[in-house]
Amino acid sequence: MSSDAGEAIGSDVARPAAAATPERRPARRPPRILEPSFSGVGLVIGAFFIAVSLGPSLLPRVSWVQGIASGVSFMVGYAVGAGGHAVWNYLQIPNLRGRPRFVVGALLMGIIGVTLALSIWRWVGWQNEIRHTFGMPDVNPTAWPIVIGVGALIAAIVLVVARLFRKLFRVAGHLLDRWLPRRLSITIGVAAATIVVWLALSGLLVQGFFTASNALFSVRDKGDKPGVEQPVSALRSGSADSLVSWEDLGRQGRSFVSSGPTVQELDDYWGGGAVEPIRVYVGLRSADTLDERAHLLLRELIRTGAFDRKAIILGTVTGTGYLDPAGVDPVEYLFNGDVAIAGIQYSYLPSWISLLADQEVTRDTALAEFRTVYEYWSQLPEDSRPQLYLYGLSLGSYGVEAVLGSIDILNEQIDGALMSGPPFVNPLHAELTAARQAGSTAWLPVVGDGRTVRFTGEADSLGMPTGTWGTTRVVYLQHGSDPVVFFNPTLAFTKPDWLQGSERAPDVSPQMSWFPVVTMWQVLLDMPAAGSVPEGYGHMYSNTANLQAWVGLVNPPDWTDADTARLADALEARAEEQATALEQLGD
Repeated sequence: MSSDAGEAIGSDVARPAAAATPERRPARRPPRILEPSFSGVGLVIGAFFIAVSLGPSLLPRVSWVQGIASGVSFMVGYAVGAGGHAVWNYLQIPNLRGRPRFVVGALLMGIIGVTLALSIWRWVGWQNEIRHTFGMPDVNPTAWPIVIGVGALIAAIVLVVARLFRKLFRVAGHLLDRWLPRRLSITIGVAAATIVVWLALSGLLVQGFFTASNALFSVRDKGDKPGVEQPVSALRSGSADSLVSWEDLGRQGRSFVSSGPTVQELDDYWGGGAVEPIRVYVGLRSADTLDERAHLLLRELIRTGAFDRKAIILGTVTGTGYLDPAGVDPVEYLFNGDVAIAGIQYSYLPSWISLLADQEVTRDTALAEFRTVYEYWSQLPEDSRPQLYLYGLSLGSYGVEAVLGSIDILNEQIDGALMSGPPFVNPLHAELTAARQAGSTAWLPVVGDGRTVRFTGEADSLGMPTGTWGTTRVVYLQHGSDPVVFFNPTLAFTKPDWLQGSERAPDVSPQMSWFPVVTMWQVLLDMPAAGSVPEGYGHMYSNTANLQAWVGLVNPPDWTDADTARLADALEARAEEQATALEQLGD
């Protein structure tokens, strides 16, 4: 060992170690998904989408719904702007620099700022215009904090989810960089991340939503509406004489069999001669299989003497099992009680959820109900068997269409069908609307000469076609402002006929306009509220409109418009009395 080396070692040992200077760690950055960095182009386009989302749609919007619409619309616009700018940079197209960039940016921000401010200022006025049309009170001007708060929350949630998605595909891309060219790895990474997110959304989240909804509404199905009591009449399902237990009927089934016009009410209106209407219902818990439920319904119809009545109405219920009183009470008045109405429950879910989850179940239930009853009915003497009609509201009309599509009306005749508020998933409705006569509107189409199918609304329009009614009559009852009828995913990129100037219904705001993606979100968010507006608008079909449709289908002898008006007044007065009685029960 050299002396120099020894001295060095010795000196190292001899000298006390200097105090180590603590190393400064860089400040921890927040996760990139939470960092407050944004695309300027995305913010501009997003603000423009907010302005558009504040415009009117089919129904009045409460503040929190408007917040959801605006929050989602902002993020759609932000994604368009940020994504477009990313593609611009990816293609290495030069960006504006210096003063031109500042001037253009300031100009765009100014235009968007003014547009957004005007839309915010006009939102209350637009909403009140629709509310006045619907006969509703004005919106509260202090709703703005809710709109802004909900909108910001929704936008933040969507932004975080989007950044998580971006992080996912970047991780996938970095892993693939080891073996593949950069651009190819990015492409495959995006595709892989998209598949993972789609599987998560369509599998875990969607299935979880349906499972939770079914659990929630199945519990609600066990409860009762105010004033509902078990019937004592043998002509009602759930009575002591019935083959169906009261408890198994479900919430809507129990309400259906315990309501409706009484013999006394019918006698008071007609002056005597009334018989008690038959109401038959089978709940989802009444039998294990659909086939068993359908045959149980038939046995109930036979037990109650339904095939000795003038008419049988086979109803396809809505998602929760609901048969609309405004749809079935009028026909019981028309026949002075000499009618039987039947239905089978197939779900616990509201129709707007069942539209996504239970279309196949709806169709299968309607077909099983019809085929089971029709097989028995068709063997009866033709001159003495009851008339046979189909009825369905909302998703129930989807089931009615399934029946109409399964039979040859020329050889397997029924007397008619009424479908109220047919949802956008109805294939026959879409086909007939597309085939309407030139000059007729999408919300009130005229199909051929009107021999078999006619459309009507709140005002009686069954006389519009010039032809003569055939043996089998089919009526669609719909409002121009019903989002359940007029929503369609194609709204995202196609302006619908019902928003064209000459085809716009009188209950659709003249200020409503179409804008890509935004209009689809607006109408989609209108759907859950479609049953919360006054009768005559949205998805609320009145006694009067249903009566007019039934008169057209049944065609009572020697019936006049004055008879319709008189019965409509009586039905509306009865409905008001019932509403008052329910309010008192609630108190």
